[in-house]
Amino acid sequence: MEYKGTPSYIAAPDLQSIVNVAIQLQKPLLIKGEPGTGKTLLAESIAEGLGLELLTWHVKSTSKAQEGLYTYDTVQRLNDSRFGDGDVAEIKRYIKLGPLGQAFTSQKKRVVLIDEIDKADMEFPNDLLHELDAMSFAIAETGEQITAATRPIVIITSNAEKELPDAFLRRCVFHFIEFPGAKLMQEIVKVHHPDLDQKILSQCLVKFYGLRELPDLRKKPSTSELVDWIAAIVRGGISVKALDKELPFLGTLLKKEADLAQLNQTGRRRPF
Repeated sequence: MEYKGTPSYIAAPDLQSIVNVAIQLQKPLLIKGEPGTGKTLLAESIAEGLGLELLTWHVKSTSKAQEGLYTYDTVQRLNDSRFGDGDVAEIKRYIKLGPLGQAFTSQKKRVVLIDEIDKADMEFPNDLLHELDAMSFAIAETGEQITAATRPIVIITSNAEKELPDAFLRRCVFHFIEFPGAKLMQEIVKVHHPDLDQKILSQCLVKFYGLRELPDLRKKPSTSELVDWIAAIVRGGISVKALDKELPFLGTLLKKEADLAQLNQTGRRRPF
């Protein structure tokens, strides 16, 4: 079982290597990087490349660690006890497995994405230490012990909004996705725009990297925003000559009002 990227996701050699290391060590892979560098899409690519099912857990600020394992529907059980629907003594009926729980009980290896773990509170990663280490957990309501029949491939993403505990980090393999250079970016763009004129692509990349190098930019445009910008340029019929004179559809690249104002005030709509 070796990950080599997929036609829809261009993975740099170092990223391919660390994915395969995590698979061999059977440890969760923690991925960080700028927003828009493909952290979430990596899990989809791994599942596609290895022919495995993907289970996704999108973490929110209100998420609790147990939700990834299982939830106990007390409200449904109460309603059933009041209205006489089914045997409320059978507690297992009211246990719903979360993404990790489903992966642990599956006889087939699966990929589990824990997306944006840093959105949750500080105790969230600590509450998953044992479960991710031992790949096992207990259902308190039934006393059942769930142990992974086949250890899943666990991909965890973080935007570094919060520092993760050292104890959690020790249990992970870590990789920071560097922002793609121009050569790799050309390959990424061609996946999304295979018929794009090379002159347009080259001009767009010059403008794009020029924008990213501007001082005091509050939010640098990302890879996904470049792809959207090029789509707007193609659909708008913007020529290479026109692109040389201005930066059209800036709202697809810059998402902060202060950044747009800075570019307009300095008269740098054609800065590169």
